[in-house]
Amino acid sequence: MKVNKIMVVKLMLSLALVFSFASCSKKSSSKNSSRATGWKINDKNGGFQYATNFKKQEAGPGLVMVEGGTFTMGKVQDDVMHDWNNSANQQHVQSFYLDETEVTNMMYMEYLDWLKRVFPPTEENYKNIYEGASPDTLVWRNRLGYNETMTNNYLRHPAYAEYPVVGVNWIQAVEFCKWRTDRVNENILEQNKYLKKDAKLGATAESTFSTETYINAPSKTFGGDEELVLKKGRKGSKADSTNVYANRSSGLINPEYRLPTEAEWEYAAAADVGNREYNMYKGQKKYPWSGKYTRNSKRKVMGDQLANFKQGKGDYGGIAGWSDDGADITAKAKSYPPNDFGLYDMAGNVAEWVADVYRPIVDDEYNDFNYYRGNVYMKNKIGEDGTVEIVTADTQVYDTLANGKIIARNYPGEIAQIPVDENETYLRQNFSKSDNKDYRDGDKQSTRYFDFGGAEDADLDKEGKRMYDSPKHNITTDSLGNMVRKYDVSSKRTTLIDNNVRVYKGGSWRDRAYWLDPAQRRYFPQDMATDYIGFRCAMSRVGPKSDKKKRARN
Repeated sequence: MKVNKIMVVKLMLSLALVFSFASCSKKSSSKNSSRATGWKINDKNGGFQYATNFKKQEAGPGLVMVEGGTFTMGKVQDDVMHDWNNSANQQHVQSFYLDETEVTNMMYMEYLDWLKRVFPPTEENYKNIYEGASPDTLVWRNRLGYNETMTNNYLRHPAYAEYPVVGVNWIQAVEFCKWRTDRVNENILEQNKYLKKDAKLGATAESTFSTETYINAPSKTFGGDEELVLKKGRKGSKADSTNVYANRSSGLINPEYRLPTEAEWEYAAAADVGNREYNMYKGQKKYPWSGKYTRNSKRKVMGDQLANFKQGKGDYGGIAGWSDDGADITAKAKSYPPNDFGLYDMAGNVAEWVADVYRPIVDDEYNDFNYYRGNVYMKNKIGEDGTVEIVTADTQVYDTLANGKIIARNYPGEIAQIPVDENETYLRQNFSKSDNKDYRDGDKQSTRYFDFGGAEDADLDKEGKRMYDSPKHNITTDSLGNMVRKYDVSSKRTTLIDNNVRVYKGGSWRDRAYWLDPAQRRYFPQDMATDYIGFRCAMSRVGPKSDKKKRARN
């Protein structure tokens, strides 16, 4: 009997092991088989290939994750300007990534160095690219002030390497973000052996990497040099040459770097998450840090300023010594404590460009999710051969700004872009045209001249009938090719607002503490630069809102 009992126990253990192995193999096989068809996924003999081992989006270089949520946008404690520019409204922002610090001089110099090597300004075709991207160092000059040291040294001298870049207009900031997207993805693909090692170091005007070109026409990347774009398949695969390039479904290519929207920037700067108590915010913040004062209340550093800003007339840093804020102009990145999201200098140092076109109000009645004014929808241009059209030195487009500065709209190697048309907008409910900057504020229906039921093509952009009657400066070229600047000297202009002014947020080294409130907002022409506006880049998050499991505090 004892022997039989022992045999029964052994048999039961054997069966348990068999079942456990079977369940394990079932689990492992279910991961690699389709829940739609039952077919095997990533079969080395062919079929559907997919990145089933993808875990989560990795933060790009320099970025910090900002978990999205609900907040009250436009809530300020003081409105000494009495301009009703901030009407509080509740908004929800998706999770995204934001630069830990403002873009520094050294980061921007890397961009300029790349442009100079790839598009030599000594060549006629590219002479305007480097110049168009270069910051305006003359922003430091003042009629009654001596600032030539900054004019000559601030951008390039290593003493200012980690200081925020200034003299960059909104358009230049956007172009930097696009360049950064391509360089980061180029490096990722090289590390994963989809691009030849160090191919990026030999880039020329005829052989550059563009993320969108690689995704849409990988064989045209690097000017069509197939030796630099590697095909990668599974080891031992018998499949044909499909799915051998990386693409969006590979999970390797990052979303684009871009300027944050106004809602994103304000949400990240306020960092109300630090005051969260269960499902509400406990107390209010006047600044990005806790409390209603600009000095630190912690015992070890009590009295230290939490940002650099103009403390009063003729007072840009305080008396030299203990109470000094450590900066009279801008300050080195990370000179002051971060906010509760781990972001530095969201108040003080420099104000920052955001993506939005400026309007005096935020139209929360129409949208309260990822609010943004400024959408212009474009699509890839298809050539006569039925494939995407790649920009070349001959087809490259330059824009002449209102101040006469010439800036490249695109670079050789990129895909040419055109506005979306009826093919994308017909019978849609969510958008009906390419340019949506004026939607519900500046379109025909928003003007007092709109005639309901009248001629739809009525010209409402005539003199005096535009909703925002801003100056219209003009630049022409004479018969000798010289640029002629024509100022709008009309005395009938009623505003400076138009579709070319962008929002900038945050107080700077030139501002009083009033402007340090994250909800404060101002505007500036997108093609002009100053010595107190910089920027930082953002990136959208794909996938779950957060990587952390939610647990009750108690």
